[in-house]
Parts: sequence; structure tokens; C-alpha cells
Amino acid sequence: MIPLLFGQPSRQLFGLYHTPEKSSDLAVLICPPFGQEAIRTHRFFRVLSDRLARGGAAVLRFDLYGSGDSAGIDLDGDIEGWWRDVCTAHDELRRHTAGRRVVWLGSRMGATLAAIADRSGRCDPDRLVLWDPIFDGARYMESLRLAHVEALERSYFMPDRAWRRRLENEAEAYTDEVLGVAISPELRQQFRSLVPEAIKAPTHRTVMLADPADHTANKWAQSAVANHAPLRVASFRHSLDWTTDPNAENPVVPGEAIQRLLAEINE
Repeated sequence: MIPLLFGQPSRQLFGLYHTPEKSSDLAVLICPPFGQEAIRTHRFFRVLSDRLARGGAAVLRFDLYGSGDSAGIDLDGDIEGWWRDVCTAHDELRRHTAGRRVVWLGSRMGATLAAIADRSGRCDPDRLVLWDPIFDGARYMESLRLAHVEALERSYFMPDRAWRRRLENEAEAYTDEVLGVAISPELRQQFRSLVPEAIKAPTHRTVMLADPADHTANKWAQSAVANHAPLRVASFRHSLDWTTDPNAENPVVPGEAIQRLLAEINE
């Protein structure tokens, strides 16, 4: 595993390159989720990347600008800059793996960014795997607010009822900082503007892995398929909780998720 810094000097990104351990024509770019979800899944994607490299794939994981070990601070995050980061990371992976097929694996907000980057015309992946993409930004913000309050209640052991009252009565409560990550007013607005109609259908072969109960993601997929997009929808329920602390019933690296993603990536 090789640490990398890449991108423009004014927007340096940090990545980890997993060297393939045997011959293959596959390269995989991991597009990470946002905020606490990225922290929560760090171990998961480390294990997945190791498995892929062992099978011969070259893998690049990276941090979005303003997150992890990339340059910038939380408040620098914005959706346009991030989907451009996906393309920058794609170019970096191409630089290390000329001639290989490049598959993007995006999860949660990373899947949304991958879908936007795919339609940008700025980069050219061979295939996309979108895992639990976010196409309803308003609902996503509400889920983060709720998760934030639940985390407070777990941390303090004696929940303050005022937290729940603020959550119910103040739409902007717990939106400037959620689960330890600051969110700028601009990014909050960008999240809330995410709707299925704003995300164009993919141009490259794509599989979307989503819970059948995620009606928004499935609505987006149905519209894309109706417009003859090269998209396949696959039902996927798993035990990975994107935001909560791990416990005995909430595994960090659920085996069924690893196996399913390996199968979809190596399709």
C-alpha cells in the first residue's frame, strides 16, 4: 500500500494505492462517503481493497478535499469540487495503471458524486458500481440530524429532552455540525437540492445496489432505464450501519457486503 498526494497544488488529495498482487486488467477507484460515514467505513474499504489487490486489481482509495488526510478543512467541502476530485483521482489511478479497465465503486454520497462525475465528460470510467446512492438530499440531511442527536444521547447516557425538542421544532438545528463534521451553509443547501431529477442517467455501464425500500433511488433507476441508460438495478440489503458506533449487532466489516461487492466489481 503506497500513500500518495496528487492533484493541483491548491487542492492536494491524499490517497492510498493498493498494488496488485498478481496479473489482471482491472483497476478500482473507491469513491468514499461523506463525513462520519467515511470514518465508519474506513476499515471496511481497507479490507475490500486488500481483497481486490490480492485478486490482481489495482485499487486507489482517497479522501475528498476538506476531509481525512487531504488538504482543506470541513467547511471547504462542496459537491462540484468533490465530483471533480473523483475525476482527479481517476486520472491518478490511470497514471499508475495504464491499459487497465477502471471501475468506480461509490458508496452513499460517493456514489452520488460518481454518478455526477460520470456525466461530466471530464473523465471516462469503464463501469460504475453505485452502492446505496443518495438521491434525496433533504432526507439525507434529516437522517444526519437524527443520527447526531442519537449519538449525543448515547454519549451522555442521560439524554436531555431539549435535544429532541430542538430536532423536532428547529429545521436548522444540528445542521452546522453533524457527527463531528462541520457543514457550511452552502453545502447544506447543496445537499438539500439533491433530487433524482438533478442526477442524470449514467452513460457508462452501471449497477446500482440499493435496498428495495429506497424508493427514491429506485425511482431514479427506473427513469434511467426507461431512457435506455446502461443501468442494472440489484437489490442489496446488508448489516452495515453507515453512521452508528460498532457493536456486537453492528459489524464493521460484514462478510456478506464484502462478498457481494467483490462479485459486482469483478463481474
